[in-house]
Amino acid sequence: MTSCPACLRPLGQADLLALAEHLGDEAEASEPAHVRWLNQNLTRKKVPAAELLPGLERVYDLGSGTLKEWIKARFISKFFGPVPHPFVTALQHPSRATLLGYVVEHQHFLRQWVRSCAYIMARTDEPKVILYELDNLTTEYGGPGPGRVAHYELLLRMGESLGVDRSRVLTTPPLPSTREGVEGWNDIATRQHWVAALAAMHSLELIANRNLVQDGASVHYFDPSILSGSEIPDAAKNFLREGYEADVTHSDEALDLVTEFGSRPDLREEVQSTFLRSIDLFDDYLLARLERAAEFEA
Repeated sequence: MTSCPACLRPLGQADLLALAEHLGDEAEASEPAHVRWLNQNLTRKKVPAAELLPGLERVYDLGSGTLKEWIKARFISKFFGPVPHPFVTALQHPSRATLLGYVVEHQHFLRQWVRSCAYIMARTDEPKVILYELDNLTTEYGGPGPGRVAHYELLLRMGESLGVDRSRVLTTPPLPSTREGVEGWNDIATRQHWVAALAAMHSLELIANRNLVQDGASVHYFDPSILSGSEIPDAAKNFLREGYEADVTHSDEALDLVTEFGSRPDLREEVQSTFLRSIDLFDDYLLARLERAAEFEA
């Protein structure tokens, strides 16, 4: 099923020409999300729908690769290209304000994250997906067992090590872009096919996948030297190290599942569109971390 990567409107069993016509109509009406998507992915000019079609075909074409490889390539291009995402640049050697912006906004993301994982688990009958999401729920939020600390708790400890009490973190409302992201991911998890939701949520774990440099990323999520130096507190190292070590296997395993269950012709384009929508939400959410950091700098 084809759906729109800017609004996720389902277009039935239509082909990419229907998507081109939908995008063209919405852009003609100056609908911001569709104009932005076209500007960032196809063209800044107003062109007939038929002229959008070749570009859409290029965007959605897997070439000789797999759905997993397509997702990785699109993610790297968006966040780790020659000019990395501004938050990635700021995190290479982060200031106290950058890390606090991370803490305050990310706790909202992680709370939605576990809800999304639970929705995926509830909506599939595939045992390997259920087991995968159970592991995510315990690792991220519930506590993975004796001697280990949940990722959510590590985040709050990072904030405390930087001088901000967790009560302040937990009572601070999200910035608008974070709120829109949380609402968008909740809609994806509850309304899109569970495989599309799996792709949308777990592709985001690629952000901390240290192996992306081997696949063409210009930089790591952060300079690995900060994990052994003294420029950030130990609690911050513990939080960053957890994702740096876990998200390689987590993201790869999830994308293997996406490829296994989402590659059939009637589902693949919905998976692709949902992923594209998710990384746009993620782009704005990462900028919200910097917006919050600016408040701490002030």
